[in-house]
Amino acid sequence: MISGRLWHAVAVAEIRRAWEPGTSSIPPALARNAVVAWGEAGRRYLDRLPDEIASVARDWELALGVPFEMSFHWVCAVRRADGVEAVLKLGVAGTIDNAREVATLRHYDGVGAVRLLAYDLGRGALLLERAAPGTPATTKVADLDHIATAAIITVMHGLHRPLTASVDLPDLLSRDRKSFVEHLARYPGDDPFPRRLVVRALRLLEDLSADTTTRVVLHGDLHHDNVLRTADRTPGWLAIDPHGVVGDPVAEVGAMLYNPDPPRRDSDLLALVPARVEQLADGLGVSEDRVVAWGFVQAVLSEVWTAEERGAPLTRAVDVALALEPRLA
Repeated sequence: MISGRLWHAVAVAEIRRAWEPGTSSIPPALARNAVVAWGEAGRRYLDRLPDEIASVARDWELALGVPFEMSFHWVCAVRRADGVEAVLKLGVAGTIDNAREVATLRHYDGVGAVRLLAYDLGRGALLLERAAPGTPATTKVADLDHIATAAIITVMHGLHRPLTASVDLPDLLSRDRKSFVEHLARYPGDDPFPRRLVVRALRLLEDLSADTTTRVVLHGDLHHDNVLRTADRTPGWLAIDPHGVVGDPVAEVGAMLYNPDPPRRDSDLLALVPARVEQLADGLGVSEDRVVAWGFVQAVLSEVWTAEERGAPLTRAVDVALALEPRLA
C-alpha cells in the first residue's frame, strides 16, 4: 500500500502537471477573482492550491474527480472512501466568506440546500453533498422560465425558517446601508450610473427593513446557477453557495430578477421580469409592490458592488433597476 507521504507527493505532482503551460491552467476567472477579492492572501492561495488540494484529499480520503466551473473557489467532484459522491470546495483560508457559508449551511441543515458534510476553516475547505444530476435552474430560462421561478420559490420556502436562535451572520440592513452610503460618498454625480437610483434604494432599504415582521437566514445570492436539480431528495431542487445574511425573506428575490447574466440589453430576458414579479408575489404570499421594491433595492446594490471595481462595465442589474423604478409605490 502506498504511504500517506508518498501519496501526497504523487498527488501534488499530478495536480501541478495538469497546470503546466500548454496543458491546462488555473481558470482565468479564479486566478483573477482571487487576487481582486483577497489581494496578497489570494496570491498565496493560488500558489498553495495544488498542495492544499492534495493534502485535504488525503486527510479526508477523497478520490478527486472532474473540477466544476470556478469563479472564486476551487470546486471539484470527489468520491469519499465509503463511495458517496460529494463536492470539495477550497477557498482562501481564514476569510469571512468561508465562515459565513459554514454557518449558513449548518443553520439550513440540508433543508432547501446541500448538506455540509465536513469543513476545515483553517484550510478553507468544505465537503458538500453533491446534487445529482446538478442541472441548474438556468437551463429553464427562457422557454420554461416559470419552471425556473417555481424552483427558486420552492427553495426559498425550504430555506426561510423563522430564527429560533441567534446566528453569527451579518444583518442585511447594516451591510447594505453601508454599501449605499459609501457609494454615495465616493460618487457625487451620475457616474457610473444614476445617483438617484442609489438614493432611492437606500431609502427603500430602510423602510422595508423597518416594517418586516419576519427575519430569516437569507441565502444572499439565490440566482438560477445556485439552484440545482437533484434526483435524490424531494422536492427536487437544492441551493448551493450561500452568502449568509439575516433579514426580510422577500429580499431574497433580488438576485433571481437580474439573473442569469446575459449580455446587457437582452430584451427577451428583460421582458421576463414582470412575469417573475407576479409569480414570486403569488408564490411567496406577498404583494407585487414589495417584490418590486426589494428587487429594485437588490438590483441597485449589485451595481453598487460592481462599481467598487473601478472601470468594470455596467451589468444587467442596472437595466432591471431602471425597469422596476416606474413601478415603485
